[in-house]
Amino acid sequence: MVTTPTSLNKTPAERFLHLQSANNSLIVQLEPAPAIVYWGNKFSREQPLSAALFDAPVGQARLDSHIPLALCPEQGRGDFGSPGIEGHRNGKDWAPVFELISVTESLSSARLTISDPRASLEIMIELALDEDSDVLTLKQRLINTGSADYTVNRFALTLPLAETFSDIISFHGRWSHEFQMQRTPLEHSGFIQENRRGRTSHESFPGMIALHPNSNDLSGDVIGMHFGWSGNHRLQAQVKSDGRRYIQAEALLAAGEVILPPGEAFDTPTLYAVFSANGLNGMMQKFHQYVRSSLLQFPPSSARPVHFNTWEGIYFDHQPRRIMAMADAVARLGVERFILDDGWFINRDNDTRALGDWQVDKRKYPDGLTPMIDHINQLGMEFGLWVEPEMVSKDSELFRNHPDWMLGLDTLGYTQPSGRYQFVLDLQNQDAYHYLLSSLDTLLTEHNIAYLKWDMNRELVQAGHDSRPAYHLQTLALYQLIDDLRARHPYVEIESCASGGGRIDYEVLKRTHRFWTSDCNDALERQRIQQGMQLFFPPEVMGSHIGPRQSHTTRRCHDMSLRGITALFGHMGAELDPIGLEDNELRAFARYIGLHKQYRPLLHHGKCFNLPSHDPNTRIYGVMDDSVTLLAVAQLAMPQYALSGQLRLPVLCANKRYRVEVLDSPAAFSHTMKHKPVWMDKPLTIQGDQLIQIGLSLPLMDPESAMLLSFTLV
Repeated sequence: MVTTPTSLNKTPAERFLHLQSANNSLIVQLEPAPAIVYWGNKFSREQPLSAALFDAPVGQARLDSHIPLALCPEQGRGDFGSPGIEGHRNGKDWAPVFELISVTESLSSARLTISDPRASLEIMIELALDEDSDVLTLKQRLINTGSADYTVNRFALTLPLAETFSDIISFHGRWSHEFQMQRTPLEHSGFIQENRRGRTSHESFPGMIALHPNSNDLSGDVIGMHFGWSGNHRLQAQVKSDGRRYIQAEALLAAGEVILPPGEAFDTPTLYAVFSANGLNGMMQKFHQYVRSSLLQFPPSSARPVHFNTWEGIYFDHQPRRIMAMADAVARLGVERFILDDGWFINRDNDTRALGDWQVDKRKYPDGLTPMIDHINQLGMEFGLWVEPEMVSKDSELFRNHPDWMLGLDTLGYTQPSGRYQFVLDLQNQDAYHYLLSSLDTLLTEHNIAYLKWDMNRELVQAGHDSRPAYHLQTLALYQLIDDLRARHPYVEIESCASGGGRIDYEVLKRTHRFWTSDCNDALERQRIQQGMQLFFPPEVMGSHIGPRQSHTTRRCHDMSLRGITALFGHMGAELDPIGLEDNELRAFARYIGLHKQYRPLLHHGKCFNLPSHDPNTRIYGVMDDSVTLLAVAQLAMPQYALSGQLRLPVLCANKRYRVEVLDSPAAFSHTMKHKPVWMDKPLTIQGDQLIQIGLSLPLMDPESAMLLSFTLV
């Protein structure tokens, strides 16, 4: 339906849009400015909507009319919160007030156009509820309809929150410690998170969750949001003085970064959000459903292959015979894809040199990569290769020949700090762009490479192109580079890696197939890292490897059961030197890889969930479908109590019976218990309502240990 401007005032019903999905309703009030006035559980569209429901009082000592919390809040209209747009035209047109000029709607989506002809600006707002998963997508386009340039300082997406959403979960971190959650009360003022590192970043994942104080994994109203953008961003949750709450997300722009010529447009990235009345588990499952149906581009009917990566096994010590021996060893363990990591190209003997020279090092590989790739393929494994295309080392032929291809402000006399002894190529420089595209195209054309591990190991500093800030356009150019490469090689899969979890978001996922979750393979750290990540991303895109007994990053040592079970619930792989491992360790690797393959359809298609525990040091989580529930119990630190309590499973069906089986547990319990719960010794069949209401007595577990259980419908 298209609503013309002259019809907007006809009836109260025509002042509102009512969008619906499988479980949600979303109401947009059109006048005086488009604003979401309800988003929650679905109700009927059959009865006319009463405008009286949304008629707000106007208090004394304030403006004389109620100002809506609009999709694009306007200072010029009298909204004293954070504006949706800030900018100017040579100091003018800085306080636009937009009027609705057109509406196009369907059952689940709408496009609204608002305009201020005095400021010569127009905004198109697109909202869509995914009809199956209930995920809301929101994006906007700003158009300069004037005759002079318009400078954009900010252009933000705004979502209101009901006044009952008084807690915020945000995500912080650092290298090897990503996706750490903190829960903060949202009472007055607000919370702001900014990322200025030029990539999605380890420190400030662009996700946020608003919820009731009593909401938890299993129950309560929750709104989760994720900003699909791989560059600088700002997220904020604010409480106005009148109690109204809202979330804003925006690409964080450097001064003068976006100047729109007449007739040109600037697009926001997409904000993804979901309302769940079933707690954090409901939110997580809706996000997973949307990612699987709308973002992932896996090859048809392709199971996610088990990986082996050479990095923690050989680092820069590339010897083809030894690498082929490693391939022999891991093929026997059940590995399906073998990835050759950093160190294969010209003069790359350490991390101080050679980035940008993407040709095979004939000193290390006198016959090239092909004999090794053939050997790996003959073992039944795909071959993958590590690259870091956006980077350049000053000690490289590329930099010596083309120093002007580097992103920076060197021509102005500034000295840019290096990061991991490397610098960034300017992807807006067309010569640099086409060099990278040609180099990668040649590698993929000349070799049977099924997979690229695309790394990005430093932040952007002084990111200048022709002396102007280039953070935003560098990100867009990266997307274009990946798109162009995939157009030439559509069957090559790509992993997004940025020192681990530094570039994990929905926009880069549209063009890649896997994330390297973290450079930290310490299974204890991975438990919390993967818990945070999995709230937004399904297991099949979460790279999760079994590392060596002693962690590369923390130097901690862990039993194989904790390492194996932790890696099981993701896109599984292994990363170590298999040569010289004892037979029992090799058998353990093969066992967990076999378990992963056995349950891979469930792990990569089922519903994920977390269960509460009375002990904050115990993490309980799993995945289920209509017939099987796979459950992990991880004791992360010393138990708080002498008894571990009951394992209750409210995710099961009360009127069904389940076969309960221990699939894996720590090797020894004798020093923690004189008597184990009887259900651990042999499979038992138990009624679902008993498992829900009474539960199983948990064993006493060592800190930093895990066990794996299955509940199979009888």
